[in-house]
Amino acid sequence: MALVETANSDFTLDNIPFGIIEVEGEARPASAIGKYAVDLKQVAALGLFRGPLLSQSDCFQKPTLNAFMALGRQAWRECRSSLQQLLTKGSVLDTHAQKDTVLIPLEHVKNLLPIEIGDYTDFYASKEHAFNVGVMFRGKENALNPNWVHLPVGYHGRASSVVVSSTPVIRPSGLILNADKKPEYHNCRKLDIELEMGFVVGVGNKLGEPISIDDANEHIFGAVLLNDWSARDIQAFEYVPLGPFLGKNFSTTISPWIVTLDALEPFLVQQPVQDPKPASYLDNKGSPDAYDIKLSVHVKPHGASDFESVSQSNLKYMYWSFKQQLAHHTVNGCNMRTGDLCGTGTISGPTEDSLGSFLEMTTNGQKPFTVQGQQRTFLLDGDEVILRGRCQKDGKIVGFGDCHGKILPAPKQF
Repeated sequence: MALVETANSDFTLDNIPFGIIEVEGEARPASAIGKYAVDLKQVAALGLFRGPLLSQSDCFQKPTLNAFMALGRQAWRECRSSLQQLLTKGSVLDTHAQKDTVLIPLEHVKNLLPIEIGDYTDFYASKEHAFNVGVMFRGKENALNPNWVHLPVGYHGRASSVVVSSTPVIRPSGLILNADKKPEYHNCRKLDIELEMGFVVGVGNKLGEPISIDDANEHIFGAVLLNDWSARDIQAFEYVPLGPFLGKNFSTTISPWIVTLDALEPFLVQQPVQDPKPASYLDNKGSPDAYDIKLSVHVKPHGASDFESVSQSNLKYMYWSFKQQLAHHTVNGCNMRTGDLCGTGTISGPTEDSLGSFLEMTTNGQKPFTVQGQQRTFLLDGDEVILRGRCQKDGKIVGFGDCHGKILPAPKQF
C-alpha cells in the first residue's frame, strides 16, 4: 500500500513516472504518487538511493532527466524499484523526519519540460488514420501509398517548439489557398489536434551502428502523450513535395510525466496483423509489442464551463510499434541521442468515435460535430484540449496525467 492515497490516480506504485518540477525557482527531477510530486533531488540528498548505480550519481541534481536516462535501463529499474519501496506505507521515507520535504502537493508545483530534446521525429504509424486521410485526398483505391505497409513512414520535426502540457498554443499564420484557389497570407482557419503518443530515447547509438528490434527496449526510456497541433490549411498548400513544415512546427505538446516501458509491460498485447510480413530488421517474431493504453480527447469550447470527451482510441490499434519505429529510424546508421523524441502519428481506431483528429471527425470540415452545445469543425481561439491516457488491468492502474493546451489568437490578425 502506498504511503499516500492513490485510489483512481494515474500515479500509483505500479507506475512511478518521471518528470521535472520547479521548486523555489529551481528545476528538479521528480516522480509522482497520488496527488504528490516526489522530489528526487531531495531523496538523493537524504541518502535514500542506496543502490550501486544511483548512490554515487549526481543525475538528480540536473535540471532535466537526460543525465539519469543516459545511465541506462538497469539504473532506471534500480530507481523505480527503490521508489516503489520508499513510497510504500511503513518505509524509511514514511517515517522520516523530512518526509514533507520529499512529498510536495502537485497543486503547488509547476511542471517543466522533462527532457532536453535534441531531435524530434514524427511517424505516421496508424493504419486507420493513414487510410482515412488517404481516402479524403486520394480516394479509397489509392488511400495508402505503396510503401506504407512496408515501413514506418516518418518526417523530421522541430524540437525547439515541443512544449510541456498547459503551455498556450498561439494560432499560426502562413500561406493558405483562398476561395479563389490563390495563395494568401492569413491566420490559420483549420487548426487541428492530433492524438498521439511519443517515446523518449534514453540511450542512443553510435553513428553507423543501427539499433536492432531485439535491443530497442534497452534504448527507449518511456512514453508520453503527444498533441501534434496541425494547421491543416497551411499544411495543404506547402507539403508537396517535401512534406509538413510550417503546418506542424509551431507547437507540439507533451504530457509532463514520462511513463517507463517497465511500468507499461503488464499491458503488452499483440499488435495488428502486419501483411505483408515486414522486412527482417522490422520482424518482431510475433512478440506482443503493442500496449493496451486507452486514449481520449476532451474539448472545452471557448465560453464553456467544462470539458467533454469527443474521441476514445487506444494505442493497441497502432500498426507499427515503438520498437519497429526505432529500428527503422536507425537501420541506415542514423545515430539517436539521449532525449530524442519520436511521435507515433495520429492514433485512430476502427470506429467513428475513435478518430484522433478533427480532420477525420469532420471529413476536413464538411461535417461539424457538437461539443458542449457548440459546433466545431476546427479549433477556435479560446478552445482548450486535453489528451488523456490510462492502462488498467488486474487492479493495476498506470496513467499519464493530462496533456493540455489552450488556443490563443495569432499575434497579427487579418
